[in-house]
Amino acid sequence: LQQAGIDAYQLDLANVTNLTKKASLFDADAILINLPPGLRRGETEYLGYLTQLTNLMGDRQYQKVIFISTTGVYPSLDQTVTEQDAAAFNDTSDTLLQAEAMFSAMENSCIVRFSGLVGPKRHPGRFFAGKTDVTGANVAVNLVHLDDCIAAVSLILSRSDTLPIYNLAADDHPTRGVFYVAAAEHLGLNPPQFNQQQQPNKIINGQLICCQLGFKYSFDSPFKMLDAC
Repeated sequence: LQQAGIDAYQLDLANVTNLTKKASLFDADAILINLPPGLRRGETEYLGYLTQLTNLMGDRQYQKVIFISTTGVYPSLDQTVTEQDAAAFNDTSDTLLQAEAMFSAMENSCIVRFSGLVGPKRHPGRFFAGKTDVTGANVAVNLVHLDDCIAAVSLILSRSDTLPIYNLAADDHPTRGVFYVAAAEHLGLNPPQFNQQQQPNKIINGQLICCQLGFKYSFDSPFKMLDAC
């Protein structure tokens, strides 16, 4: 980042003393928080780290506070879900919603929930390549390309009329059984072999930001993303 001319700093969220010395970094017009929770790896300090961040933000008034979250807050109930359908259906989703609540209470805040992220070094063809006896061929794919995430966040930063929450997900939702076979073959890898066992399903509706802010996805289908990963 510094080589690109960006005034970048590394924050150790476990070191309170070190953080306090860098509190002036939070003197800004806007702030974007994108801290991967690592909950699948058993990360237990996530909420504590976010609390440290909110303490450093203090009572500063920002033109925009953007918190990057995930569509993991939606249960798989075999239906299309919108921004209003989040629920604490397990420990992970409960933690994610607690994290969102820390920032949604702030003035000028916006929560952006990313679907499955693909892009450079994150080609979906590698997700299931070569695996056998994979369940959930029926499950809809909910993906978003990194370029669209950057464009959407940039748009939100530039607007004063944003809503509290937006989903980001391409409008096309092929099934895993179709898409991940095609994605693996796109890389010349052995495609996954799916069994007949079905799994609960959900489709993420990511159109609110389009309707309300005029956003347009550059990659409105996961298939279009394959050449851009």
